[in-house]
Amino acid sequence: MFQQKLQPFIDRYEEINTLLSSPDIASDIKRMTDLSKEQSSLAKLVEKAREYIATAEAIEENKELLGDEELGDLAKEELNELEPRLPILEEEIKVLMIPSDPNDDKNIYLELRAGAGGDESALFVEDVFKMYLRFAERQGWRVEIVSSSEGTAGGYKEMIALLKGDGVYSKLKYEAGTHRVQRVPDTETQGRVHTSAITVAVIPEVEDVEVDIKPSDVKMDVFRASGNGGQSVNTTDSAVRLTHIPTGVVVSMQDEKSQHKNRDKAMKILKARVYEAELQAQLDETSAERKLQVGSGDRSEKIRTYNYPQNRLTDHRIGLTLYSLEDIMTNGSLENVIDPLIAHAQAEAIQAAGL
Repeated sequence: MFQQKLQPFIDRYEEINTLLSSPDIASDIKRMTDLSKEQSSLAKLVEKAREYIATAEAIEENKELLGDEELGDLAKEELNELEPRLPILEEEIKVLMIPSDPNDDKNIYLELRAGAGGDESALFVEDVFKMYLRFAERQGWRVEIVSSSEGTAGGYKEMIALLKGDGVYSKLKYEAGTHRVQRVPDTETQGRVHTSAITVAVIPEVEDVEVDIKPSDVKMDVFRASGNGGQSVNTTDSAVRLTHIPTGVVVSMQDEKSQHKNRDKAMKILKARVYEAELQAQLDETSAERKLQVGSGDRSEKIRTYNYPQNRLTDHRIGLTLYSLEDIMTNGSLENVIDPLIAHAQAEAIQAAGL
């Protein structure tokens, strides 16, 4: 019975409550913090579990009263309200029982890069970045541009931004991959539709304690920043390139005029990318068959097509097609794509867990 699966969570929650009131735990700050976090993570599940058990028991009690002359009609009314509630609660509980992603509450580095398609690809980087900006505004997130490299005919060859707010990674982790665009470029005189692509990486921001990078494992090169000319181009070697020797991860930074500031920015991104590489290695080991490259930053997989002539957006991983591309790009209504992706991932996780 599903009910039997819930009892261990309730028992553990009550055990934590008892432990937290113990004088021994009160003197152990780390243990108390860990238990408080576990208690907090279980609270919603236990609340729903108790409601489910109470509802199931009430259903059984009312079924026994159906034959009663005085209470039968009242019991029938109660059942009409209670029975539809039970499967809803069960689905809510199954989602809560899925092991949480430890990165879900993290801020992210969002990295967009032009791919196949030349100038049109760089222009699409700008369009997609604006889409994410508008979505971030709708979510109440903050966006800081970390680094950018302009395209030769407008747009950006590369754009790196730090997004901060509640649940940023949990919402955007499914955006990693190749995004393909089909449209008529402004420079196309024959009206032909061109196809180009950009790559998106979603990398959780990490604290120093989460990833250990030895100074001896990092090679630093300095060079003169390049730019569009004028005063913005440095005359000193302020640009920095960091290479993490064990993994081969490379980060270049030249947006700041100070070599020190460029190094600090580059090191933060380097740590995040090394963490992401370790995370991907774990995912490859445990979830080789995963259809959704959850938080993998895998840029080789074509995940989505933006077809402008048809006003169509298609997410190839779940077969989702929406004829509201203009609204999504202009207003940032990306939740119409993200919510089905999250629901699909949750369904896969529930099935994998045998719930």
